[in-house]
Amino acid sequence: VQLQASGGGLVQTGDSLRLSCVISKRTGSNNALGWFRQAPGKGREFVAAVGWRGGGTRYDSSVEGRFTISRDDAKNSVYLQMNDLKPEDTAVYYCAVSLYSTSTSLPEHYRYWGQGTQVTVSS
Repeated sequence: VQLQASGGGLVQTGDSLRLSCVISKRTGSNNALGWFRQAPGKGREFVAAVGWRGGGTRYDSSVEGRFTISRDDAKNSVYLQMNDLKPEDTAVYYCAVSLYSTSTSLPEHYRYWGQGTQVTVSS
């Protein structure tokens, strides 16, 4: 299983970006999908997750209300719509496929990871 993330870029505070992640192998609707991020000098942190068949979304409090995760199983894809971006959102963003069907924020619950896409928000 390979994951290809895209959509990152350099934007200004308050702008929006939409990240996409295509999964090479159909995982079916049985696996939760998630987004994580890693800023320079920091560990990987949870951003958002969506459960099987699009149910059970979960967000980190720092992005709640600004980011929206969604999935399209027909396209083997997961998306992250990011609005009202802030400089503290600057990081490399990774998509991942969970071992489980329900959304989870724990990195150890994810088996497959994409290569990451850089998001930089200038002030």
